[in-house]
Amino acid sequence: MLRLNDVEIEDTFAEAFSVAAARVLITAETARWARVAAIEMTGYGTSVIGCDAEAGLESQLDPAETPDGRPGVSVLLFAFSRDALAQAVTNRVGQCVLTCPTTACYNGLPDVAPEKQIPVGGRLRYFGDGFQISKKLGTRRLWRIPVMDGEFVCEERFGTVRAVAGGNLLIGGVDQGAALAAAEAAVSAIEPLSGVITPFPGGIVRSGSKVGSRYKKLKASTNDAFCPTLRAVTKTALPPDVGAVYEIIIDGLDLDAVREAMRAGLHAAARCPGVVRITAGNYGGRLGQYHLPLKDLLL
Repeated sequence: MLRLNDVEIEDTFAEAFSVAAARVLITAETARWARVAAIEMTGYGTSVIGCDAEAGLESQLDPAETPDGRPGVSVLLFAFSRDALAQAVTNRVGQCVLTCPTTACYNGLPDVAPEKQIPVGGRLRYFGDGFQISKKLGTRRLWRIPVMDGEFVCEERFGTVRAVAGGNLLIGGVDQGAALAAAEAAVSAIEPLSGVITPFPGGIVRSGSKVGSRYKKLKASTNDAFCPTLRAVTKTALPPDVGAVYEIIIDGLDLDAVREAMRAGLHAAARCPGVVRITAGNYGGRLGQYHLPLKDLLL
């Protein structure tokens, strides 16, 4: 067993897999309204097991960082395929950004080749009912859609890249309070990093899952090996002094981004009192092509 700050680090790896990703830049007249739209857009975006996309806020943007010189928020979305991502981004922008006061929406990956782009504004423009107007911003085509407070501006196409989902840490503490404080510290350490999100509520998962179930219709079910209340009735993975476990799931635009986020989260959690063991979830290498050993993250 490896150790970091006297915390046991299991010599195992997180198993991550390939997905398609897009970056959406939302701007508004104020930072508050940009953030409101981003929060709405990323709702119900925790896991592709049950959601159309995994989604989260990447960063706040200063006016100097946005195409229209207004405050903004960068959002990342991940789905299994480019087609699935196109549908999810279009639906979420249409329902949550188009509807939000003063907002506009831009492609956050403008250098992606045309064949790897997906239509967003090009689909939403029909909401304008024939009154929509096309315009150019440099080489970028935008659509101006009339709405009741003026116009909603949305870029026609958004770039996509192959990305990495499923980086993870499992943090075991002596009790719920200790485990949660460590998980919160891990998320806080990851938040400033570019190119990654932690898509679950507050970045933290209480209901970690395993692949499959006793019930044939379910794709996933509770990770019983990490449930403290099931020690007596299942093959537990928990040492006797662990009273609660929280998981951090990390999605990123590339493998290095996920690796560095795991490193930051691991070190932050290991500094917290009451943490007993930190490990990672994998499926023996059967699910994903990316393996992230915890021992490589200790330095």
